[in-house]
Amino acid sequence: MSDSFTAGRESVDGERWADQLAAGLRRINPDLTYRNLAVDGATSADVLEQIPAALELKPDLITVICGANDILLTSRPDIEGYERRFSEILERLGDAVPEAAILTATAPESWHFMELRPRTKARLVKALSDLNAVTRTVAARHRVPCLNVAGHPGLTDRANFSADGLHPSTMGHERATEEIALSLRAHFGIQFGDLRGGSR
Repeated sequence: MSDSFTAGRESVDGERWADQLAAGLRRINPDLTYRNLAVDGATSADVLEQIPAALELKPDLITVICGANDILLTSRPDIEGYERRFSEILERLGDAVPEAAILTATAPESWHFMELRPRTKARLVKALSDLNAVTRTVAARHRVPCLNVAGHPGLTDRANFSADGLHPSTMGHERATEEIALSLRAHFGIQFGDLRGGSR
């Protein structure tokens, strides 16, 4: 459940971090059922609408990463609205599948490889920082682990980004796969086969 980060804009099937993560899980559990519900451009309101489709799968692992488009697609972000929607997402998932492992993440607070005017950049940094504060607070309230993407050193490595400077490159997806797998292993004890094709 997510936006273009998980949907994989600029990527092909199999290169996306969610596909790679599923492949690693499938090496241990060949009967794994996997579905990527992410939609390019999705806001938190759109992710809220993804819940029925997600629950039809009776999932035992869910990643919920959203909110960046609530900032990037408007000049007047509604942080309070995001908080309500994100809280509802986690509450509905937690109530419906209480035994499921649910993981979320913060958003980058600045993109180093996009051409942004100083005032625009300052506005985005402030809004994304506010968004991430809400994400952490809501996740903690619902006891959902939150991977801290904001401030990650990989955000300053051009090789991790596609040509648009915003979305992950193939290398960026590989790095995201590794970080998310580490978080899932640390918080839930979830084990993976080799995320690049062997055994791990």
